[in-house]
Amino acid sequence: MSVYDEQFEVIRNRPGFIAALDQSGGSTPKALAAYGVDENAWSNEDEMFQVVHEMRTRIITADSFNSTRIVGAILFEDTLNRKIESKRTGDYLWNVKRIAPFLKVDLGLADEADGVQLMKPIPTLANSLANAKLQPVFGTKMRSVIRHASPSGIKAIVDQQFEVAAQIMDAALMPIIEPEIDIHCPEKLEAERLLRQTLVEKLDGLPADRVVMLKLTLPEVDNHYESLVAHHNVLKVVALSGGYSRDEANLRLSRQQGVIASFSRALADGLHADQSDQQFDNMLNESITSIFEASIA
Repeated sequence: MSVYDEQFEVIRNRPGFIAALDQSGGSTPKALAAYGVDENAWSNEDEMFQVVHEMRTRIITADSFNSTRIVGAILFEDTLNRKIESKRTGDYLWNVKRIAPFLKVDLGLADEADGVQLMKPIPTLANSLANAKLQPVFGTKMRSVIRHASPSGIKAIVDQQFEVAAQIMDAALMPIIEPEIDIHCPEKLEAERLLRQTLVEKLDGLPADRVVMLKLTLPEVDNHYESLVAHHNVLKVVALSGGYSRDEANLRLSRQQGVIASFSRALADGLHADQSDQQFDNMLNESITSIFEASIA
């Protein structure tokens, strides 16, 4: 069995959730501030990324961060290019922790238009995919955002996501398609209905051997995305916490059958640079336990 096939089976069958550790340049200062490290700790972007890599390394190497409850981890490309315990990060995750690595490939959001924010163009995509293939990376993730229930805007987002996903599948990697609905969207219920309809239509048009993953905002109606969970072209539906507190995100997630977590801020909530290694691991274990239990409920 190839590494890809082995990872495919892990994501499909092993109980657990996906840790999102992919804060990029724009969101890194906020993540570090929550961790107790302010901007005086670095003087340029390279130093900032080194500081955040140290935080991510502390998470990934913690005893509680293991394959009994975590099946995958999403990484920023800078993280993939760095090392953990003398191993490239993707190699460490898979070969030491048996956790499938995913690479964030989008370059951020375009300005809002027609109620949505599309992804910016990704001229670096081919290089990023080639870089991912140098390590045992299973797949990718790319995010766009729905602000309003605009049928044409949502169609544009889904079309763009699937267009890029086709290139990712051509590179023999698994795309996570993430058309996030802003939790403050004033027509969130209608946006969720439109998104589900548009995704089903697009999935129904895929060949049988084309498989994707979906990362979606936790919905207002329980099991709203059950048709996507069951779709033969979908490996797994994962949920983002999207600004909900960890308790609220876990509660909502526990009511979605077949959906697992892919939390970022909710995973790192409570972790602090000043904690001892034991305090840090205890807090991380508490977070992982609650998210895992919500994922398998």
